[in-house]
Amino acid sequence: MQMFTPSKIIVHHSLTKDNQTVSWGAIRRYHKEHCGWIDIGYHAGVELVYTEYEVFFGRSWDIPGAHTRGINDTSLGIVFVGNYDNFPPSEKMLDAGSVIIRLWMKLYNIPGEAVLPHRDFAGYKSCPGRMFRMEDLWKRLK
Repeated sequence: MQMFTPSKIIVHHSLTKDNQTVSWGAIRRYHKEHCGWIDIGYHAGVELVYTEYEVFFGRSWDIPGAHTRGINDTSLGIVFVGNYDNFPPSEKMLDAGSVIIRLWMKLYNIPGEAVLPHRDFAGYKSCPGRMFRMEDLWKRLK
């Protein structure tokens, strides 16, 4: 069995409304029941739960995800719950997500330049959203 060694981190948005209750389980069920995957496609997710942003663990970090066609074998995937085509993620959400991304960067020796938007690999999508400024995330990763 080949070892999973990620060299990139791919940033997504869920395109769903963040209702301030845990929707992580709904995303996991959708991926398993509708898509037929073994688990949720992302390795982590960030969402607002009542009044705080929380990071949820998804697929195990030692196996490829199912988040970006063609590079799942070399990348970790994180999803920010919400539709960031319509509005930008909050500063607090970016702060919460940057914690897990910095950890992955350290654990897997992934440079900041390798934290990329999903749209770079799926040009027909805006993911992680037109209003999601990657520059705002990147500055938190330095």
